[in-house]
This record gives sequence, C-alpha cells and structure tokens, in this order.
Amino acid sequence: MITHTAPSIKKQVYERIFEHGTVSKADLLQHFAVASSSLTRLLEDMISQGLIIVSGFGSSTGGRKPILFQTNPKHRYLLGLEISRLYSKLGLYDLHLKTLSLTRWEMDTRMTPGRLVELVGEAAETFMDREGITADQLLGIGIGAVGPLDQRNGVILEPELFPSPSWKNVPVCELLTARLGVPARLDNGANTALIGEHWAFREEKVEHALYVHAGVNIRSGLMSGGQIIRGAVDTEGAVGQMIIRTEGPRLRDKGNYGALEAYVSIPSLEERIRSQLAGGRSSLLSGLAPERLTFPALAEALAQGDILVKEQFTETAHYLGIGLANLINTFHPEYVILGGPLVNADPLVFTTAVEVAKKNTYRYPEYSPVFTQGALRDEAVATGAAIMLLHEWQLN
Repeated sequence: MITHTAPSIKKQVYERIFEHGTVSKADLLQHFAVASSSLTRLLEDMISQGLIIVSGFGSSTGGRKPILFQTNPKHRYLLGLEISRLYSKLGLYDLHLKTLSLTRWEMDTRMTPGRLVELVGEAAETFMDREGITADQLLGIGIGAVGPLDQRNGVILEPELFPSPSWKNVPVCELLTARLGVPARLDNGANTALIGEHWAFREEKVEHALYVHAGVNIRSGLMSGGQIIRGAVDTEGAVGQMIIRTEGPRLRDKGNYGALEAYVSIPSLEERIRSQLAGGRSSLLSGLAPERLTFPALAEALAQGDILVKEQFTETAHYLGIGLANLINTFHPEYVILGGPLVNADPLVFTTAVEVAKKNTYRYPEYSPVFTQGALRDEAVATGAAIMLLHEWQLN
C-alpha cells in the first residue's frame, strides 16, 4: 500500500508545477520560503531525475526571459481502474493524465473477481506493449470501486446487486499487486470521480464540491478545502438512505422506507415501469416480457419519445432534485457534479433535477452553486483513481 506522509519540499514543488502546467523559478520563489540557491539545486536535481523538463521561456519583464518548467509526462505511467455493477473500465495515463489506452468490460454473472483481475492484467500488458512501457515505469494502479470498502486494507467488502455473487470480501489490491507487480490503492468510486473532476476543473480553483452518481443506487462524494471528506466508515451509498417521503416504499424490501434510492435508481425505475405496463399503460415497450424491461430498453424508448417512459424518467429526476437540494442545503458546495447512467441517459434528467434542486435551495439565487455533468464524465472514476496515486506519490 502507498502510505500517507507529509509531502517533502520536492513533492510540493512538483505539485505546484503540475497544477499550473508551466512555472518559472520566480513563480516558485514567490510561493515557497526557500533560498534561491536551494531552489536552483532542487530544480537541477529534479531535471536530472527526469521529474521535470524545461518547456521554453516566459515573457520578459525587462531582463532575460525566464525559463519555464513543466512536469515530465513520460517519467512514469499510471493505471486507473473503475469497478462498478454495470461495467468495469481500465485506463493507462501519462503523468499529465493524458489517456493513452482505455478498455471496458461488462459486469455480467461470469465476471468474478479472479476473471476481472486476469482481464486487467492482460489489458495492462497490451497497453504497455503498445506504448513501449516497461513494468518498472508504472507508478501503480488506482481503483475506484463500489463500496462498502475496507480502504486501508484494500478490500471490497459486501457490495449489493453485483451480477456475480462472488464479490464478497475481495482483497482487490492484493490480487492486482500480485498480478501486475505494482502497488495498488483503493477508494470508493464516488470519491475517485470527484478527485478526477476536481482536477479537470483545477483552473476554477474549486474548494468545495459535491459529486452524486445515480445508477443502480445513489452514491456520493464530498470535498471541502480541496480535500475529500471521509467519515468513520466507508458507506458511499448511504446518501441513498436519505428519507425524502415518509411512509414511502423501500427498494427491494431493504433500507429505509421512503428513501431516495427507492425513487432514484435503475431498479426502482425498472420496477415502476413494469408496474405501469402490467396495469395496462400504453407504451412502445408494451408486450415485452418483464425480464426484457431493463435499463437499456428504457433508455432506448426514452430516446424514441415514449410518453410513459419519459414520465417515469421525469419523476425520477424530480426526486433526484429533491435529494440534491437536501445535500446542497447541508454542505453548501460551490460545484455540484452529477454522473451515472441515470443522469447520462438523456438531457431531460439533468435539466429536471437541476431545476428542482434550484427551487429548493435555501437563498437561491444569492447562493448559486454551479451544476455540471463534469468534464470527464464516464472516465471520471478511472481517471480520478489514477490521480489518487499521483497525489500520494512520495518523491525521493
């Protein structure tokens, strides 16, 4: 496991250059309380190690043009892995977070932990061969997964609704380290998605952000002061247990009555549409067997303008907006980032949810957070998992 220690001055300088793209020595001297000669030696050392490179010259203010430094994207490489209920995705990135290769797999009943680890290993080897990268150039693999997790020990505990029942107490970091020969680091996917989107919006200098993923269940991540907020336990799906309608239904007879996930989740949407069709409602989906009324079929019917399906997606988006307003009124984020299959199914979902959230946000529009589907979208979890490794990289 990669450990947490106080960043060295070298790491702080590296991160400053990374965040700003290109930086001069004068810029660094303004930011760090270090002597000019010491900084010169440090920069020379970092160049000799291949950590940074000279990228050109800046604008002159009367004397010589200042030398500009940037991080070296080819010094090391990163793997980022998303593990979710619908699919898993692996990406290879350079140190500027450029996506070099990307692949994904459907998480069906055959996708056991052992099978996924082997597929990840084979894909990583293919990626490296294609890019001419050796194993010792890999910094590691970051993993963003559905919880609950034992993050410290790198274990996926007992996630619900995985197609394969074997995803119980899986030491995923240990398995991937054994297969790939590199360090592995685990966090829940909502957190890594937020890390990824925070990096993508770095020019906006966002300090406080909320990420909500709407899919098989509702998952969330929260950032304050630019840092992920963690509780006593890892329960990223707990936001789905927010009660938004007293004495309401439960999802699959589990959790709280009237919980958010009973109104905003793929299973709840599928159940409502099946019930409506069983009651005689007309739809493009009429006549389909109940087991074929799955989310892909619903999304296709929505794209074709099916009235019943549009009605149910709109209702789902309305309740999502109510849940968002509750979170916004509690945490007061600057940015609210919405992701997941439900949100990405159609612009109707995002637009409706945002309108409802705004109407129920205290002191809106004086307090007006930015709502977005993010810059990275479907790649946010895997990219954020790679960034997590980069943040925790201890430079010698």
